[in-house]
Amino acid sequence: MNSVVIGSGFGGIAAALRLKAKNHKVTLIEKHRDLGGRARVFKKNGFTFDGGPTVITAPHLIYELFQLFNKNPQDYIKLKPLKTWYRFVFEDGSKFDYSGNEEKMKSQIKDMSPEDVIGYDKLVNFTKKIFDKGFTELSEVPFDNPSFMIKQIPALLNLKSYKSVYALVSSYIKNEKLRRLLSMHPLLVGGNPFTTTSIYGLILYLEKKWGIHYSMGGTGQIINGLEKLMKEENIEILKNNEAMHIIAEDSKIIGLKLNNGKEIKADNIICNSDPPAVYSKLLNSKNTNLMFNWKMRRMEYSMGLFVYYFGTKKTYETVEHHTIKFGKKYKEHLDDIFNNKKLNEDISYYLHRPTANDKSMAPDGHDCFYVLVPVPNNQSGINWSVEAEKLKNLVIDKMENSLLPNLRENIVEDFYLTPDYFEKELNTKYGSGFSIQPKFSQSAYFRFHNRSEIFRGLYFVGAGTHPGAGVPGVLSSAKVLDKIL
Repeated sequence: MNSVVIGSGFGGIAAALRLKAKNHKVTLIEKHRDLGGRARVFKKNGFTFDGGPTVITAPHLIYELFQLFNKNPQDYIKLKPLKTWYRFVFEDGSKFDYSGNEEKMKSQIKDMSPEDVIGYDKLVNFTKKIFDKGFTELSEVPFDNPSFMIKQIPALLNLKSYKSVYALVSSYIKNEKLRRLLSMHPLLVGGNPFTTTSIYGLILYLEKKWGIHYSMGGTGQIINGLEKLMKEENIEILKNNEAMHIIAEDSKIIGLKLNNGKEIKADNIICNSDPPAVYSKLLNSKNTNLMFNWKMRRMEYSMGLFVYYFGTKKTYETVEHHTIKFGKKYKEHLDDIFNNKKLNEDISYYLHRPTANDKSMAPDGHDCFYVLVPVPNNQSGINWSVEAEKLKNLVIDKMENSLLPNLRENIVEDFYLTPDYFEKELNTKYGSGFSIQPKFSQSAYFRFHNRSEIFRGLYFVGAGTHPGAGVPGVLSSAKVLDKIL
């Protein structure tokens, strides 16, 4: 069986390895000079900047890929569990260190809002029920059959899937600060906590079950380890080759045309690229499936991302590995991003400082960072060639005032990515950071299917298909593919 994988993000690499373990002849196509997709790495004058995912959860899903070939993951990668998972910082300067240490968690909750300690316990217990159903039972199961989806509805309703994550958290927690930090998880997969189905509350329990890890050398070292494994297993890797057209005859995939004119025959094509881009750009066949066309039109897309990478000649030793800084407003700010599609100066952001645990990411005596700011996707019409520099300066000002004193004068290396990068380089529709939003109406059967609804021999892994975005989600999508093929 000849299988071609388009795109080398975590989902594409996992799919290539799983197919190889089934004795497929596998070719991996990547348009860039390096592998990783959103997890690409940027190196600048001694600084190493992870391009995308930095929060590693459910490490067993990564280890499994090595174990498929009886290889020891420790020979390829090193994942380090973190003691403090996130430090949350509020506008009034108060802080909350979020971790797997339940004693410290409850102590901080008691200091902030004594009445919420019991509610927190109840919330965690409920998210375990969601996790048991949504992740353990359903994350690796294909959802391409409507009758299977219908069978799940009673259980999903019992788990209050009709509620948003924020509404679910608020039903147990009264304090607004605690509501924010316990409902922020949808933002890690491109969703608005006020509209994302409470099923994604399972992330809260998933973190507690397996912890949060850091890959020594950066997330890019996981990609390097997996690339080494692919080469050892004779998976053909074609870098600097862009898929331009998927060739189909009578709705059956037969091959692929590359940007250099070369054609590759294939029994199966697995796309780790955004499904809307595949259907609209790579397939020219006239699609007469009215239901699918309606589904494409009604999809709502995740927010965009402004990511500012910078290195400093000063070290900020008191700054944690992961910091989430909230602005004054929460719902109003998210409304501007997801609904009003406009920029707002009252920003919240995620600050990543890998040098907190890994000095190799920066030259001696220096610190390495990236700050990620949720912004509207490109449906906004924002001109990033004008607005990006303004937003960069706003972010620097905000960080100087709260977390990184004298930052501007200490920056020695920097650059940024906007939704334009995601749209042009990563081929995501509207420059969305995480493909489609994780609403109930866009979950499971209602997402783009792992097995194409239109073309035989066409499959999808990655953020836009089931079960969704985030490293555990895209790795699980390759396990779904495993069951289909």
